[in-house]
Amino acid sequence: MLPESTQTLEMMMFLVTLAALVCTTAARPSLNYLENHYTAENEPEEVRSAAIKRLLEVFGMEDPPAIHGHKQPPQYMLDLYNTVADVDGVTKDPNLLEGNTVRSFFDKLRSEQVEFRFNLSTVARTEKILTAELHLFKLRPQATLTFQRHHFCQVSVYQLLDTSRSNNTRGKKLLSSRLIPVHSTGWEVFTITQAVRSWTMDEGSNMGLHVVVRTLGGSQVDMKLIRFASGRNHHQSKQPMLVLFTDDGRRSTSLESLDPNDTAPTSTLPQAPMSGPPSRSARSLDYSEEEGVSSPCQRLPLYVDFEEIGWSGWIVSPRGYNAYHCKGSCPFPLGQNMRPTNHATVQSIINALKLMKGIDTPCCVPDKLFSINLLYFDDDENVVLKQYNDMVAGSCGCH
Repeated sequence: MLPESTQTLEMMMFLVTLAALVCTTAARPSLNYLENHYTAENEPEEVRSAAIKRLLEVFGMEDPPAIHGHKQPPQYMLDLYNTVADVDGVTKDPNLLEGNTVRSFFDKLRSEQVEFRFNLSTVARTEKILTAELHLFKLRPQATLTFQRHHFCQVSVYQLLDTSRSNNTRGKKLLSSRLIPVHSTGWEVFTITQAVRSWTMDEGSNMGLHVVVRTLGGSQVDMKLIRFASGRNHHQSKQPMLVLFTDDGRRSTSLESLDPNDTAPTSTLPQAPMSGPPSRSARSLDYSEEEGVSSPCQRLPLYVDFEEIGWSGWIVSPRGYNAYHCKGSCPFPLGQNMRPTNHATVQSIINALKLMKGIDTPCCVPDKLFSINLLYFDDDENVVLKQYNDMVAGSCGCH
C-alpha cells in the first residue's frame, strides 16, 4: 500500500499535467490561450510536449496511435463499452469486466476456406491472457434440403500446428467444439484461450485456425451448406473477429472505494454535477479565494477534452471526461462532513493550538477515486477497450 503522502503527490502531479492541457469552463483560459501565453515566454512546445508525454504515460503509451482515417469499430466493442461505462466513460461496476483490457482483431488471412489468422503483435508479452474468443457470423444455409432430418450440426475449431517445428504429425489440435442449430443465423463464439496463449509466447507458432462442420453422425459437411461470413466476401460488420480479455498488471492505489455505485455514506461537501459544464455557483466557489474568501474543501470540475489535446482522431469514446479536482481549506474544527482522517484531525488540532511550528492545516485531497474506460484504435487499427484506475476524483476530504 502506498503512503498517503505518495498518493496525494501522484494525484497532484496528474492534475498539474491536466491543467496544462485542458480548459475547465468557459470562464477559464482556453487551451489556445495557454499556448499563446506560453509562446510569449518562448517555451510552448517544451511545456506542451512534456505534458503530452506525461499524459501518455498515464494511459500506458509511449506515443499516440497513428490515425488511419475513419473506420467503424466492431459493434461488439461498442456494446461492451456501453455495458461497462457510463456516458462520461466512468466505470459502472468494477466487476463487470474480466481484467482491464479487451482487444479485438480482424482476420488477416481473408481466405475462401474456413481458415483464420490474427496478427497479435500489439499484445505485450507481459499481458496476462485471461480469455480468448473466436467470433464467427453464421449465415443461413444455402441448401436446406440436405438437413431435412438434422436440426443441429457440430462445429469444431482447430489450432493449426507447424509440423516442421514439432514432433506432432497431426497438423492441428482441437480447441473448441459444440452443437449449433443448422438454420440459425448470427454470431457464434468459441473459446480458444489455449491457442492464443501459445501464440503470444511464440509468435512464430501462429499458423492460424481451421473450422470444421460435421453432422451429428460425424460426416464432414460441405462448407457451402453451412457458411460463416468471411473478411473477403462480406460486410465488415460480419467479419471474423478474435476478442482477447487481458490484464496488463496495472494496479490502483488503495483509497476508500473504486466503485462509483458504492452505497456507503458519501461526503456532504459541496459537489459539482457529475457531467456537463460546471455551474455558476461552482465557478464562484472556485475563484472565491481571489476575492479573499476562504472556501471549504470541495470537489470542482476539471474537464479533459481529448479533441483539444489532439487525440480525437484515434479515441472512439468518450470524447472527454470530468476528472474533477479537490480545492479548499480544512479549518479547525474539522467536521465529519469534511471526511477527515484521524491523522488530519490531530494535525488540525496541533495547528490550531500552535503546539508546534511549521505544522500546516490538513490538505483537501481526493479520498475516493473512480476508473474510466477508453475505447480506441491502436497502431494496427485494432479496437481496444482499456480501463484506467484512479482517473476521477469521486469525493474530497481533509487529510
